[in-house]
Amino acid sequence: MPAGALPRFLLVYAALYAGYGLTTPFLPALLSERGLSPTEVGLVLAAGTAIRLAAGPLAGGIADRLRAGRGVLAACGLLAGSSALLYLAGHGLSGLLLASLAHAAATAPLAPLADALALPAAAASRFAYGTVRGAGSAAFIAGTLAAGQVTGFVGLSALPVAGAAAFVLLAAATLALPAGPTRVEAPSAGRPGLAELRVLLHAPAFRRLVAVAALVIASHAVHEAFAVIRWREAGLSPGTASLLWAEAVAAEVLVFLVVGPRLLARLGPAGALALAAGAGALRWSVAALTVALPALAAIQALHGLTFALLHLAAMQVLARTVPPALAATAQTLYGTLGLGLATTLATLAAGPLWARLGPGAFWVMAALCAAALPLVRGLADDGAPRRDAG
Repeated sequence: MPAGALPRFLLVYAALYAGYGLTTPFLPALLSERGLSPTEVGLVLAAGTAIRLAAGPLAGGIADRLRAGRGVLAACGLLAGSSALLYLAGHGLSGLLLASLAHAAATAPLAPLADALALPAAAASRFAYGTVRGAGSAAFIAGTLAAGQVTGFVGLSALPVAGAAAFVLLAAATLALPAGPTRVEAPSAGRPGLAELRVLLHAPAFRRLVAVAALVIASHAVHEAFAVIRWREAGLSPGTASLLWAEAVAAEVLVFLVVGPRLLARLGPAGALALAAGAGALRWSVAALTVALPALAAIQALHGLTFALLHLAAMQVLARTVPPALAATAQTLYGTLGLGLATTLATLAAGPLWARLGPGAFWVMAALCAAALPLVRGLADDGAPRRDAG
């Protein structure tokens, strides 16, 4: 692996996450501006989330079988760029739903494929994977801030164009990556049998962990679908909205890199999960009550706890409670049947909740986090290390 691998991967990750930052935060507002009702916005977003559950593993399997990680990533980048422009083609539910499905399917494999290429390259070239992933997070923040400025000057319709340019740059940068290992480990590569699935599903710690994570992660649905719409209706500028979104991502990065490991060491995984759930209940309760900018700035910082700390704690519980022979199966069930399915259902419900309750929908999200707290207690005992290998 040549010494110039790091700059090339930095460009890939910068383009990838800049594209996410330019397209993701303001997508609900764009759909609303195009004439969709709150229920329809929730439906479109939920459909996109659902198709991601199949599209990511499918693309990974194709890249694995063909041993063509770079080619598949570049192709998906081009598809992501072209599908982003579909949001400009129509104003009705059917047209925007098709655009969402196409774009979600194209973007779902991007991050996993990039990681699959970067991890072996980092080992071969002796650069830290965290360097390129951190660059991606910084690019997401920059893309989000740029989205706010572009929206303020040109309007929401400019964002799909800007996002498309970033994804096309990703495709070009991918083709410039050095040759190296391209094998992609698909989540389903292990082909677990029914016996293995039953072992996990009958493990109390695993069931409780999936339930806790699903409740807390699903509680973000109303925020992700309607926060920007509410902020704009309250008179906040697009630039301010993008700053608030970027603040949440910055808090996430801070917890992943600095604060989270220390909290996890002090509180243990059960205590960290309880803190994440409690932070979620507080965050959504405040969101239900006010759109005052100081309050919004304060609760956006809690994203580091409600997402990043929960993820770190969940990974530790899985590592301690799941035998190594079932690790891939556990990750698949946790990510797909737990978080993915829960997020899809919550996003689908977010539209009707917002249509009926308005900002009061955040109280339902706070209740989801509160419901997770009693489930955390048993994880303190079940989190003891497992020595068996299955």
